[in-house]
Amino acid sequence: MNGPEMLRILDSIARDRKVERSVLVADLEQAMVSAARKHFGSLDLEEFACTVDQLSGEISLTRHGEPVELNPQDLGRIAAQTFKQVMIQKFREDEQTSLYDRYHTRVGQIVTGTAQRYERGGRLVVSLDAGEGEMPRQEQIPGEQFSPGDRVRAMILDVKRDGSATRVVLSRGHTDFIKRLFEVEVPEVAERIIEVKAMAREPGQRTKIAVSSIDSRVDAVGACVGVRGSRIKNIVDELNGEKIDIVRWNESSQILIQNALKPAEVAEISLCFELGRATVVVRDDQLSLAIGKRGQNVRLAAKLTGWDVDILTPEEFTKNLEIMSTTLQQIDEIDEQMVDRLAALGMISVFDVEEIGADMLATELELSPEVAQKAVELASERAKVVAEEQAREKEEAEKRRQEEQARIAAGEDLLGPEGAPDADSAAAAILGGGSSAGDSASTEDSGGEKASPESPSESAEGSDSEQGSSEGNDSNGDSRAAEILGG
Repeated sequence: MNGPEMLRILDSIARDRKVERSVLVADLEQAMVSAARKHFGSLDLEEFACTVDQLSGEISLTRHGEPVELNPQDLGRIAAQTFKQVMIQKFREDEQTSLYDRYHTRVGQIVTGTAQRYERGGRLVVSLDAGEGEMPRQEQIPGEQFSPGDRVRAMILDVKRDGSATRVVLSRGHTDFIKRLFEVEVPEVAERIIEVKAMAREPGQRTKIAVSSIDSRVDAVGACVGVRGSRIKNIVDELNGEKIDIVRWNESSQILIQNALKPAEVAEISLCFELGRATVVVRDDQLSLAIGKRGQNVRLAAKLTGWDVDILTPEEFTKNLEIMSTTLQQIDEIDEQMVDRLAALGMISVFDVEEIGADMLATELELSPEVAQKAVELASERAKVVAEEQAREKEEAEKRRQEEQARIAAGEDLLGPEGAPDADSAAAAILGGGSSAGDSASTEDSGGEKASPESPSESAEGSDSEQGSSEGNDSNGDSRAAEILGG
């Protein structure tokens, strides 16, 4: 191989491996020195030196500073093998070093690659413009699958050296991935006119993002949504339908919590700074909306705001206050005004009094340590009773729910309250009416909880199904039922 041809091959390798040509030339010189030492059987590291002319490709080998006439073709098998091994090892090290230098400064940025394969443990290997990246299972969006050749857009989570290898860790499940997508789709976010103040995410399910604008002329929520939802739609499409709630940021925790729980309407919010807890009171018809499917809405709102959010109905809120008031006013030194003061501080139950302790109670109500300790002891005893009552009520509610499901499964719900057959229900059953189908679907959707308002499509489907059954039982069916039942 002549010099120009060798340089041409080095240029090709440099382009493919994203490695500087000068680095490859240095590797070639070192490999030639190793081969010469092997050829002459020398152990002296300083005995040989090699220089490659980067213009002509001519190789100059010296021994103790004197030129040595050694053509690479004259190397023996062992020396040639040494030359090859050194070259391969050095090229791989250079490639990994180049990969690290290329990506370690881009941590947190979005890159686009091509899905290659899934390895053991569910790790996805992604081909990048230089080298490969890996996406561990925990950094993937649950349920998301890629086929070889699919485009993969992800955030560089970390770049680290593992021995001589470089690992580029990618993520689509990280919360910051959403933030980077907003920076790409919403110029105001990239320009810091709109600031992302807080985020909470359950990958693949739902994300809440709180935004604020430093320019009064720019509406933070409207800019993120875009004209007819064009901007947010691109982000949702990238996340395969993951829901995104854009929340207007407010320095007031009460307003922020209220915004975070939307679309539920909040009646009242009581903050307890001592316990870091927000008690939110909502109407009965807003309860399931505030809690969300499997508690997702309130859970994300708590993460977004940093408060432990407790949702109560007005009845539950009033009952807790009455129990606390009755318990504490058993002590002569505690009057109704003191109880009101506790309520104003966000302590609305005997559990709260037990949790804050005697010292805090004595400070807030200006009580003696003995009286405060007695109040906490009374609250603790009452809390045990209330906890048992709540556990019993929960158990009975679960039992009633299971019995209701069993009756629905057995078709007993078609009978009247006295056990007598209800003419319309029995007729629908005999004629193949399917009203129970919609009921069971609703039960399955709720999973034993109150029906989630976040699934309007599911609710709508259930209603349609029930309506369809009713339409199937037309007037002709009613007359046949009456005839069979003798009604």
